[in-house]
Amino acid sequence: MSSTLILEYWESGVWFVGRLKGVPGVFSQGETLAELEVNIRDAYQMMMADEEPAPEGAAQKELAFTA
Repeated sequence: MSSTLILEYWESGVWFVGRLKGVPGVFSQGETLAELEVNIRDAYQMMMADEEPAPEGAAQKELAFTA
């Protein structure tokens, strides 16, 4: 499965720092924008690998939120 996420990034001193919008807790940095992209992908993959499966019999329901 393929998806597209938005990398929001900025410069802080000599570092490019970034986060994935819409994915809480996925932040990283790199000395170059290319290095940040590699690091943020790694951070995302680690975060998704750590996600615990739902307990057996768990149900799901879509919820709508307004800003």
